[in-house]
Amino acid sequence: MSTATTERADERLVRQSCLRRMMGRPELGSVVGAAAVFLFFSFVADSFLQPSSLSTVLYASSTIGIMAVPVALLMIGGEFDLSTGVMVTSSALVSSMFSYQMTANVWVGIGVSLLATLGIGFFNGFMLTRTKLPSFIITLGTFLMLTGLNLGFTKLISGTVSTKTIGDMEGFGSARAVFASHLSIGDVDLQVTVLWWLGLVALATWVLLRTRVGNWIFAVGGGSDAARAVGVPVNKTKIGLYMAVAFCAWISGQHLLMSYDVVQSGEGVGNEFLYIIAAVIGGCLMTGGYGSAIGSAVGAFIFGMTSKGIVYAQWNPDWFKFFLGAMLLLATLLNAWVRKRAEASK
Repeated sequence: MSTATTERADERLVRQSCLRRMMGRPELGSVVGAAAVFLFFSFVADSFLQPSSLSTVLYASSTIGIMAVPVALLMIGGEFDLSTGVMVTSSALVSSMFSYQMTANVWVGIGVSLLATLGIGFFNGFMLTRTKLPSFIITLGTFLMLTGLNLGFTKLISGTVSTKTIGDMEGFGSARAVFASHLSIGDVDLQVTVLWWLGLVALATWVLLRTRVGNWIFAVGGGSDAARAVGVPVNKTKIGLYMAVAFCAWISGQHLLMSYDVVQSGEGVGNEFLYIIAAVIGGCLMTGGYGSAIGSAVGAFIFGMTSKGIVYAQWNPDWFKFFLGAMLLLATLLNAWVRKRAEASK
């Protein structure tokens, strides 16, 4: 055996230090950023550390985080979805209008909504794999179609831009308990969306790091042709990722409906960018093949702290978008620096 071969074998056997492993994690930059944002608002906003404020921050984070998790997985797989914001509204509208018009149990509408929303996700993935068009174009088209359908069908069926209330229908109470209830832990009042969010983060992390599907997602994001050459089912993986996005859109849509009893057909436009921002702040690369579900959760938490911290600090909320854009740029630069350092230390 040559000396070069021996050196390469020895390099593979060397155990990395804990610090070096941490430097290689995609979410490291976002964790540092989250700590900085938390400390900043702790000093500038007196009420930021109160239990009620923490509840509000966690709720705001969870409403973004539930969708940021599958969006992060999709970005790791090298694709985008611009229809996520209106898809959430579509899911809520289907549940509400089907239940009301058919005078059925609310759970029947929820089931129909699940099938319809998964169908939208399948459509996105199928069109992407069949046409080979960029995901930006495919999902932009879906975004426009859903925006028109949401408004058109709601006006056609309800006569207004909002649905009829379903709060007095059978099954609404149990549905609200699943999708829009809350529980108290000490002085902190937690919305059930926080539990949905944490559960999805744990599930997505397990899939990415402990299953063959996770390897497929990273491989597809790194390069579809190379992944296909080694036997990865590229098309099925991408369709599955879009359907995962749809499933989480269904969860978010049911929460929206059960929280307010009615749904405004124009809601959701623009939220798709918030989900992408949370994923990018959390360490996902725009080019795919790199990122984590935990990072998306941290990115959503930063969003929640900033959106509510500005209010608690009694600043003009018009500045929120500026801080969000600044965080996006800083997080992207920090993530790029962390990744270069990690690659240099290998």
